[in-house]
Amino acid sequence: MKDIIIIGAGITGCFIAHKLSHYEVNVTVIEQENDIAAGTTMANSAIVHTGYDPEEGTLKALLNVQGARMYPAVCRELGCFYHRCGAFITAHKQEEADLQILYEKACRRGIRASMLSIEEARKEEPKLHASITKVMSVPDTAVIYPWEIAIALMEEAAENQTRIKLSEKVIAIRKEERFIVETDQGVYEGDYVINAAGVKAEEIASLYEDDLPYHIQPKKGQYYVLSKRAKDFVRHILYPTPTAAGKGVLCVPTVHGNTLLGPTSECCDHEDTSTSKEGLDSIRMRLSTMLYDVPYEEIIRSYSGVRATGNQNDFYIQPSAKEGHFLHVACIDSPGLASSPAIAAYVFDKFFSHEGFCEKAVYHHRTPPVVMEKLSMEDKRKMIEKNPAYGEIVCRCERISKQEIIDAIHRPCGARTIKGIKKRVRPGMGPCQGGFCEPLVAAILAEELGIPLQEVLYDSHSSHLGEIGKGGKG
Repeated sequence: MKDIIIIGAGITGCFIAHKLSHYEVNVTVIEQENDIAAGTTMANSAIVHTGYDPEEGTLKALLNVQGARMYPAVCRELGCFYHRCGAFITAHKQEEADLQILYEKACRRGIRASMLSIEEARKEEPKLHASITKVMSVPDTAVIYPWEIAIALMEEAAENQTRIKLSEKVIAIRKEERFIVETDQGVYEGDYVINAAGVKAEEIASLYEDDLPYHIQPKKGQYYVLSKRAKDFVRHILYPTPTAAGKGVLCVPTVHGNTLLGPTSECCDHEDTSTSKEGLDSIRMRLSTMLYDVPYEEIIRSYSGVRATGNQNDFYIQPSAKEGHFLHVACIDSPGLASSPAIAAYVFDKFFSHEGFCEKAVYHHRTPPVVMEKLSMEDKRKMIEKNPAYGEIVCRCERISKQEIIDAIHRPCGARTIKGIKKRVRPGMGPCQGGFCEPLVAAILAEELGIPLQEVLYDSHSSHLGEIGKGGKG
């Protein structure tokens, strides 16, 4: 049986691991951070772009269209959120020719789209700025919950014998009879290595390659989050007409009723997830020509994420020139999220289909977690009768129960940090941003993990609660 090592547990690595978990192979996923989906997957726009934008002839163009069409079935099978809200791409007079080019590309690629006048568009989005003259409607554009999908993929992969090694930094890769991958915690052998390390993919490549085949320039995107009180502000995802610099600053309704504003696009280093007054002010400035009356008074949070922008304006999915069983799955920037299911299928078909891997006779599908807010009053009553902790509310903003948090800790790939709980179950996502519930979540983690409260981590390895007040990194 073949052994395959995947480096990186972002959404791309999770999709690849999940695809391979259907076959009789041994898969090990190595992740430097202490949780799944801790990098770019954790901080992006959460949009399933339909594929009208990427340049003709690129992998982005091919895999974006394919991936977007795969997502409804993926989310249905995993029990994850998928909301087809549609998108409006807006243009001012001087941008109408560029918008027409996008419309023609959409038509050629079989993507549903139509052109609207500003009067027609404002019937559905009354806050659109009067200086906008044309709008392209793309009704199949959707939003998802990226952390939820990545975690669900890895949970199911784990239930089918995939090994996940968190908090392990890869420090050396060499080829003997097989690949030897050394981390700061152990040594692993494999017949294949898949480098899906996101913004760190170039760093991982340098451990093995003599001449690096690509260069990654990390780019930071800053965002605002609006509370659910602003959920009726827009109904569609709203874009400006994209430029060579990217898709621009967007307005994005999320699956949970919040609204994202952003992102910026700034060159940065791999670890820079800071926000700045200048960056956040630029979001307001850019939105001022697309929208009226943005409810900035409903801002409850700002954050940033770093994406892996390659130097070839395309995904880089190729075997190493040094050894064909070392695979680069790199430079996965936008539309990487939308493309991820198709990237996994492409990797399998191109590099593994000839191996004759046998599909598993028995495959275990994950059972989605209990989400009390999704249940009817009668079903809630039954759950609470069986286990009263389902009726003990910990997060008042998001109505999250104690037992939902306990469940998140004990599921496959369970949460081990306050941020991990937040990603899976959403306490701390509401207007108070954890002001009430975070101490309660910390206490539950300490009890369930059997550790002192001061050893509970907020997020990263260096964020012990006992150190935050002493100048430690929170």
